[in-house]
Amino acid sequence: MNDKSDQTNAHGMFPKVHPPIVSRDEWGKAHRAMLVKEKAQMKARDALVAERRRMPWMAVESNYKFEGPNGPASLLDLFEGRRQLIVYRAFFESEVHGWPDHACIGCSMVADQVSHLAHVNARDVTVVYVSRASQADIERQKARMGWEQIPWYTLTDNFDADFGVDQWHGHNAFIQDGANIYRTYFINGRGDEAMGTPWSYLDMAPLGRQEVWEDSPKGYPQTPPYKWQNWHDSYSPDGKIDPEWDKVSSAGVEAFKRGEYDRS
Repeated sequence: MNDKSDQTNAHGMFPKVHPPIVSRDEWGKAHRAMLVKEKAQMKARDALVAERRRMPWMAVESNYKFEGPNGPASLLDLFEGRRQLIVYRAFFESEVHGWPDHACIGCSMVADQVSHLAHVNARDVTVVYVSRASQADIERQKARMGWEQIPWYTLTDNFDADFGVDQWHGHNAFIQDGANIYRTYFINGRGDEAMGTPWSYLDMAPLGRQEVWEDSPKGYPQTPPYKWQNWHDSYSPDGKIDPEWDKVSSAGVEAFKRGEYDRS
């Protein structure tokens, strides 16, 4: 019988060259040293995201049209009454690998990462997908893949070309002020790999997470961290805070202040 260390499987062999095996104390020391670097990276990212919120806005001047489950829709309709919008261009159309049974493999993986959108909706953000496929094909695909929660529209004009997603995938962020719409940010390529969580969407949204610790321009809406959060089926339209969660989250914040837990 061959030694198990020499056997291979679908994922390959156990690496012959690997980091050293150490004691618990040595591992803890190495981990603490790594945390210093990770926290520095996180702080640098916070600063970068704050700078992102200060980028200039670009006025959207064309009257873009889409098809949705309820018929024709404008770009303003895609906001669904909220102030902020994130649009992901997914490749699901003829000549795309997988058609008609599947959307693009990469775009499908991004769609699989989308967490419950009620959390970003609670922060005045709508996330939608757009593709060239018909609404009938999109609804069929959503049902097959379990993507029913994602609002998904059909492209009917040159929106994708105008916003840099006609040849490749990407997320565009917008904000609306009445009938006026502005493009605020754009993420594509490897940046799309991290998208899908409430935090990744809020960090690219025009107004950010809207929490008091954030470095945002003066006048941006901000509320205490944690308190606005809720179960995805329990958010109140008026933003009412769960009283028990209010107590728990307040106790957590006080623990941070006392240094009992490192939130940095």
